[in-house]
Formats: sequence, C-alpha cells, structure tokens
Amino acid sequence: MARKGILGRKVGMTQIFTDNGELIPVTVVEATPNVVMQLKTVENDGYEAVQLGFEDMREVLSNKPAKGHAEKSKSTPKRFIREFRDVDMGAYELGSEVKVDTFAEGEIVDVTGVTKGHGFQGNIKKDGQSRGPETHGSRYHRIPGSMGAVINRVFKGKKLPGRMGNKTVTTQNLSIAKIDVENNVIMIKGNVPGAKNSLVKVQSGIKALAKSEDK
Repeated sequence: MARKGILGRKVGMTQIFTDNGELIPVTVVEATPNVVMQLKTVENDGYEAVQLGFEDMREVLSNKPAKGHAEKSKSTPKRFIREFRDVDMGAYELGSEVKVDTFAEGEIVDVTGVTKGHGFQGNIKKDGQSRGPETHGSRYHRIPGSMGAVINRVFKGKKLPGRMGNKTVTTQNLSIAKIDVENNVIMIKGNVPGAKNSLVKVQSGIKALAKSEDK
C-alpha cells in the first residue's frame, strides 16, 4: 500500500472531547495546501518520489534557482520542501495541490520534526548520569568520569558534555483525532516533535501499513 504525506506547521497543543465525552490531548498541525513541485522518476533521478512545497517564501528571500524550480510547477518559491517516497505516483500531477483531506480521522501517521534545542549541557542533564559525592574531600561532583583506557584518544560513543536537542526525530504510530478541512488543520493525538510554530512532516505510518499488508 502506498504512503501519503503532507507538510505543515505545529501550531501548539490543546484538547478535544469525543462524542462519548472522552478528553483527548492533541497537537494542532496547520497544513495549508501543499504544491507538487516535482515528480522524480527512475529514468531521470534513479528513484521515485514526490516533492511537496509548503508556505510561500518572500521574494526577497528567494533566488533565481528557487524561482526557476518553482516555475516548472507554475508556483512560487516555498519555505519548506520535502520528498515523499513509496507513494502512488499516478495520484499526483505537477503543480497540483495536496490538502488535509488526503488523510482521514483515525489514520495512523508518522510525524517528523526538529526537537527543541537546549544548548550546551553537561552529562547529568544531557545523558542522565549520576553525580558523585559532595563531601569527604571528594572532587568528583559533575565531571564526565573516566575516559577508559589510556591510549591517547576518546572511544567512539563516549557520553560527554555537548549540544542537547535540535535533532531530526520521527514519532511513529500517532493517530489522527480530527481533521478540519475549512481551516486546513490536522489534530494528532498526543505530542509531536518540535517547538511551537516549527515545521513538521506528516506521512502514513510505515509500521501500520506493513501490518495491514501482512494481513
């Protein structure tokens, strides 16, 4: 079964009530109509994919290559462009729009976004390590600890202080609670990666599709 996808912006979180009175926390994703910017084929590109564009870019921020690429789809340069593979290529046309009604309530989706950045942090906050004793002359409080064997290098994978967050993360098996076609809004049950107003990629849940094909 082919996957579907759309690009949007995480507006924030709220809660809704179902018909039977159950309260559900949801993340609101605003997904104005996406434009099909390019159709990639095996003959031309070596693989099949649909390239979607989301949100018009201000003209002062665009350049000639971006304008030339957008003109092929009779569109304008977009701020957020991503590719979707394993899709039904016959369902897309260059320059056509993809709207929120491509999904339905109850569908399982995977959402990709960039997590919140927390700056440079130490091991205790970043990796959940324990601190050393504070008294009895101990000088080991919040330092990283032993570097391992003394061979003049640090082993790969050693947990050390560094940047925390600001990583591309995909949360899988999320359920669509509600779709508001008039306002171009998708309400997804639970939380999705990213800060408020960050850009996200919503696509059909790959594990759910594989499970349905096995049946």
